[in-house]
Amino acid sequence: MKLGVICDGISRDLSHAVNVMDEFGLTHAELQYVGDKEVGDHSAQEIREIDQLLRERGKPVSCLSRHVFAGLTTANIPGDADHERHMDALKRVIEMAHIVGSPLVRIMTNKKEQILWGQGGAEKWNVAHGAWDRTLRLIAPAVDLARNEGVTLVVETGNGTMVNSNYTARKLIDDLGAKDVLRVLWDPANNCWCHERAYPNGYEEVRGDYLGHIHIKDVIVDTPRATLTVTEMGKGQLAEQFSPLARALKDDHYDNVVSFESVYHPGNGDFEAGFRQCIGTFKKIFG
Repeated sequence: MKLGVICDGISRDLSHAVNVMDEFGLTHAELQYVGDKEVGDHSAQEIREIDQLLRERGKPVSCLSRHVFAGLTTANIPGDADHERHMDALKRVIEMAHIVGSPLVRIMTNKKEQILWGQGGAEKWNVAHGAWDRTLRLIAPAVDLARNEGVTLVVETGNGTMVNSNYTARKLIDDLGAKDVLRVLWDPANNCWCHERAYPNGYEEVRGDYLGHIHIKDVIVDTPRATLTVTEMGKGQLAEQFSPLARALKDDHYDNVVSFESVYHPGNGDFEAGFRQCIGTFKKIFG
């Protein structure tokens, strides 16, 4: 499989991040923050410099990952100031994607309403009525933009967002009729918060052409205590699921990128040190 990393998890100094990628044989660069800016906020000159650096170093871009739509709520509507601000940012990221040759652009979804569907009485007393339909309306303009621009979006399964499982990610794509331009950016660790087991349950939801990109990290979630702990890879609750997942991806000839998300540090805030502790396990399993 194609292996990469979210570069700012090593360093926001892209040149240094690429040096570390070379050290460990990682081929694909996912861009989120470069320098002091999130993708979509760089000047034309800065984008040219980013593109030149990555092309000279032989590092194709796997995905441009801005936090588009993150923080919106179901009180937002298409065309309001907050939604327009995110749409404008998405347009800028798509412009950058055309320049750096990124095949994918990430979007997120609005903040989570906990119970979206129900039965046996829950449909009356517990469901956040209309929340899902309002989410569809918020995301639909991004789908239209992607079609017009000839790009593919990936929606991340995020902590605290309406799409926080592979089930809801697939449902979003189906309900929007957007399979032609929208795929799932699967983060199995994020899905732990809603107790969707990565393998086989989560994988079966997106198996095949729903799956566009993958983030890998390891965590321990304690939902009742509202506590998330990022762990060294292989020491969290996904430890026993990574290998069968990797085998399934290989058996199914998954041809997109598996991107390591370096958000672990060994207690000292040094995320590059955390990366170095984890990357060997990542490569052994997914390489």
